[in-house]
Amino acid sequence: MALELGGLSLQQHLMKMSKVTYVGTTSCAIGCWLLGLLRVPCLSPGVATFCKDSATPVAAEEGLSGLLATQKGDVGCYGNMDEFTQEELRALDSEGRALLTQHKIRTWEGKEKILTLINVYCPHADPGKPERLAFKMRFYSLLKIRAEALLAAGSHVIILGDLNTAHRPIDHWDAVNLECFEEDPGRKWMDGLLSSLGCQTGSHVGPFIDSYRCFQPKQEGAFTCWSAVSGARHLNYGSRLDYVLGDRTLVIDTFQDSFLLPEVMGSDHCPVGAVLSVSSVPAKECPPLCTRFLPEFAGTQLKIRRFLVRLKDPVFRHSALKLNNKTQVQMHQNKARVRSTRPRPSQAGSRRGQKNLTSYFQPSSSHPQASPNLELPSVGALVTPKTSEKEVMAKVVEGQASASEAKDEKEIQTSFWKSVLGGPLSMPLCRGHREPCVRRTVKKPGPNLGRHFYVCARPQGPPTDPSSRCNFFLWSRPS
Repeated sequence: MALELGGLSLQQHLMKMSKVTYVGTTSCAIGCWLLGLLRVPCLSPGVATFCKDSATPVAAEEGLSGLLATQKGDVGCYGNMDEFTQEELRALDSEGRALLTQHKIRTWEGKEKILTLINVYCPHADPGKPERLAFKMRFYSLLKIRAEALLAAGSHVIILGDLNTAHRPIDHWDAVNLECFEEDPGRKWMDGLLSSLGCQTGSHVGPFIDSYRCFQPKQEGAFTCWSAVSGARHLNYGSRLDYVLGDRTLVIDTFQDSFLLPEVMGSDHCPVGAVLSVSSVPAKECPPLCTRFLPEFAGTQLKIRRFLVRLKDPVFRHSALKLNNKTQVQMHQNKARVRSTRPRPSQAGSRRGQKNLTSYFQPSSSHPQASPNLELPSVGALVTPKTSEKEVMAKVVEGQASASEAKDEKEIQTSFWKSVLGGPLSMPLCRGHREPCVRRTVKKPGPNLGRHFYVCARPQGPPTDPSSRCNFFLWSRPS
């Protein structure tokens, strides 16, 4: 059984969505790719899970709180959520950040068990928006309550997705230069969720294990996310934000490997995965949340009538009918006005029917006809006298002078417009490499919003690497 999570790979063509999990089998494969939007507005985060027929889930549910549950084919087991208000739970599930699927698995001993897959895209804590950090921590708390409730009900649990936190200093390239790295609330939450590294039994805190660090506890440079703006992926200057977390018993008994795929391009994240020694037992039918039940995927052509909604509000219907009548009256008035402005045909040519083609070639009465007595000039009168050689040379010199004047005038106009428009400015050279810089724009809200500045064009990397970006910075002069 394989678990994969990360950037665009097999589903690159699916609109570049946010987070998508793929579930299938080779011996049984459960995988996750960072892609997708599921029933949330555009530009919102979102997760989705793709399942092969051989890994059809027995239940599926959107959200962690249970407020989006339909009571048919849901996963259930919500735990004690008394610390949250209904409004808070609704807000935490309003961004489409969690999707649960429940599968039957068979171990190598032949025992059938339940595995719940929690596919998440945890919120990002923007330093400029303190309220988002609070939102992120509340989401973390809700995720832990739901996962522990599922474990208490006897299900194995895997949490996979973008947790948006680099857990240990080894998971972040620049952890040494970050203030209070260990004191970050997100890292403290992960400390409480995860057991100590390694698969040995002993003192541990949380019920889950980071599967990658279980198999690769000391692997440095194992990152899954890089800044696309600064080109940091070229020098592997990133962090590990994407995880496959399994409950302790499941990891120790069934996990065979856990890996990253940084060579797979297409996103600022890369796929990660794990291999389990189990097989899946597919359900006989898909849960109601499955997209195959949506009309868009029914395989039949939709009628335009399906996209029209009946008017139920009598006030709105009356205003709509009034507007429709007013529009029709205005259309009739416009047609009458157009008819009145059309030129009327003359009485002589008022016969209806198609005109004869020859009528368009008859001579017009407004132009006088040529007189038959008009005398044409003789051929001899049309012959020009022979021009002298001096006159020809004078004309040539005069033409060259006028051409030179026109050329000078064009150059003057060109130089004028160049002085007015200026053209693109030459890029300054960075001091570290003496190479042309790139111009960036400040997008962070503040007094410098919209200002332009120059930085080194090389990709971001460790300060000790001479091939990485130097610390050159220069504000652009206002035009």
